[in-house]
Amino acid sequence: MKKVLMVLALAAVAFTSANAQVKSIAAAQTAVQKAKADVENPKKAEKYTTWIKYGQTLVDAYDAPAGSGWIGANKNEVQLVSNNEKPLSVEQVVLNGQTWEKEVYPTRNYYYNEMGQLGIIEVTKPIYENALMSALDAYIKAGELDVKHQKTKDITGAMLSISGKFNEEAYTAYTLGDLKKASELFESAAIAREAEPLSQLDSNSIYNAGFTAWLVGDMDRAEKFFKRSYDIGYYGDGGETFAKLADIAEKKGDAEKGKDYLEEGFQKFPQSQSILVGLINYYINNNGSTDRLFELLDEAKKNEPNNPSLYYVEGNICNQLGKTEEAVVAYDQCAKIDPKYAYGFIGKGQMFYNLAVKYSEEAQNEMDDAKYMALIEKFETSLKSCIEPFEQAYNLLDDEQTKVAVAEYLKNACFRFRTTDASYQEKYDKYAAVVAGGK
Repeated sequence: MKKVLMVLALAAVAFTSANAQVKSIAAAQTAVQKAKADVENPKKAEKYTTWIKYGQTLVDAYDAPAGSGWIGANKNEVQLVSNNEKPLSVEQVVLNGQTWEKEVYPTRNYYYNEMGQLGIIEVTKPIYENALMSALDAYIKAGELDVKHQKTKDITGAMLSISGKFNEEAYTAYTLGDLKKASELFESAAIAREAEPLSQLDSNSIYNAGFTAWLVGDMDRAEKFFKRSYDIGYYGDGGETFAKLADIAEKKGDAEKGKDYLEEGFQKFPQSQSILVGLINYYINNNGSTDRLFELLDEAKKNEPNNPSLYYVEGNICNQLGKTEEAVVAYDQCAKIDPKYAYGFIGKGQMFYNLAVKYSEEAQNEMDDAKYMALIEKFETSLKSCIEPFEQAYNLLDDEQTKVAVAEYLKNACFRFRTTDASYQEKYDKYAAVVAGGK
């Protein structure tokens, strides 16, 4: 979700600009009515300029209820271009964990983020329900009539803008939690880009139409768009298209088909955790063997023998299968191939840390004293074992966010032993300060 949200946010910003010259609702309605009369006139309807004009009036009618605000504007800027129009009401709302100030107007709602910037424009009372799609149809018609291609640049530019508006509205629907509507709007954005004479493939919108349908549980619709995404070679972030198609196939009772998607995805994206987990679950649930996973991994190693990330993946597989010793060997191999590769150390550290958590939880539920003490010993041994690899990773990492995450593990681990050895107290203080500074 988070990754898609970032993509959508970029799309929204890219296609949104200040709209200080927006028409009034009355003026927009009058313009549409006049332009519509022209396209219904047989003689005038033969001219591409008539349809361009009609398309533009429909776009203006679409924009009018949104007012003069634009994404990224602050309140003072919006008030300046809106002649100090006052909202009907103001309230605080939380969307996806983020607090917004919502201003309610007769035809729209404005949402300002914590930095005081307008981040969402929600039209609540459009002039025409399908203004954008009608505008798109008008520009398509103009393109058909413009046989000499005199206005192709203007027509395709308008169509690209319409696609951007669909994308922006899809992002708004997504943020407001209306995933069904978001999926439909992403589809419209893709349709607008693919229509002639623009004829561009909008792979991002196709993928997002499938993703939002998948989130809402509409597997037929999700499959349609993920399959389209797959067919055009757009695999999403880290090969998520394969993982989603496999999930859909499994939900529809075709686990074998899902396995085929996962195996193909694993070949292209061996580090994808979604694909990896899907394959592990398939082989465990269907034939009790994960040998095929290691076969696939061996094939990848033959192609890239000096790729440490493949051994990191092998370590993750062994870890998830409970093969701790084999996982350690794989994680250690990462450093032998590339001493500066931090993720082998991270994988090893996380494995021992998670084992410590597991033993701690088991100890809390153990009533037998001898078994309890045995679990506590395992807990402390595993917790100490995570410290060295995590410190090695911390010293190699450049990304500050990842360093803070590793420091969080180290802080928690060293806390346990701080009273038994002064060195652990020093480490605890060091990493606690890193975590506090990173938050």
